[in-house]
Amino acid sequence: MRGLALIHGDPTLAAGPRTSWFATRTPAGPGTLRFDLAGEELTWQAYGPGAGWLLERADAIAGLRDDVTGFAELARAHPLVHRLAREHAGLRIGATGRVFHHLVPAILGQKVSGKEARDGYVRLLRRFSEPAPGPRAGLFLPPEPGVIAATPYWALHPLGIERKRADTLRRAAAQAAALERCPDAVSCTARLVSIAGIGPWTAAEVTRAAYGDADVVSVGDYNIKNNVAFALTGAARGTDEEMLVLLAPFAPHRGRVCGLIARSGIGAPRFGPRVRIRSFARF
Repeated sequence: MRGLALIHGDPTLAAGPRTSWFATRTPAGPGTLRFDLAGEELTWQAYGPGAGWLLERADAIAGLRDDVTGFAELARAHPLVHRLAREHAGLRIGATGRVFHHLVPAILGQKVSGKEARDGYVRLLRRFSEPAPGPRAGLFLPPEPGVIAATPYWALHPLGIERKRADTLRRAAAQAAALERCPDAVSCTARLVSIAGIGPWTAAEVTRAAYGDADVVSVGDYNIKNNVAFALTGAARGTDEEMLVLLAPFAPHRGRVCGLIARSGIGAPRFGPRVRIRSFARF
């Protein structure tokens, strides 16, 4: 479940060692899905008008439809990947089937620190959304696309969302219905990158969570290219182009390899000062 959160501390998710929650807006209405793990048995129940829709795809959201066929053989191409594949053999990529849900935090995560992204997202949900159905306190629904599309920029600025991301978010919200109709990750990516302000990085973050795309790689990320280069070659820094060359032998599981590296905690050495946190609300 943690893999579905594009921002640390996402209020639409709550992942625990035995119980996890996921709240979203389905075609049938708002709903909340609860997962309980007892031993090796995973069970689920749902709440709200969207409960039926969520129950029909609960196994996909949990990652149980994730196809790992052929990955064990591909992983042998590198000793570290081989080891991580064995150590995290049960790790699966979930597919929520909801695009706009993940598009909001992905846009808010563009070119800012993790704290700025999280703070803006939390404020947005508290201002423009509502608590999720069910007994889990503190869980919020993602915002309604129509509400965001109709919200002027100046109403988002006090939340710490500057004009560039605010306008991208509003444009994406206006196309949310068409995005949700995309049948697969490829068609969704094409539509996403046609929206001004959305590039390959944002599209990759969204399609991984919405469609469970195990091959997509977040090109343009500040850290991933360095972490992959360090994990696979020992180099402290790498480029996107070098990262794609290193990951090529693992297709169609390139994104899975990135996920394993991230899950293991392997990261490239950090040099220089941290990114300065700004307060757009005060500009």
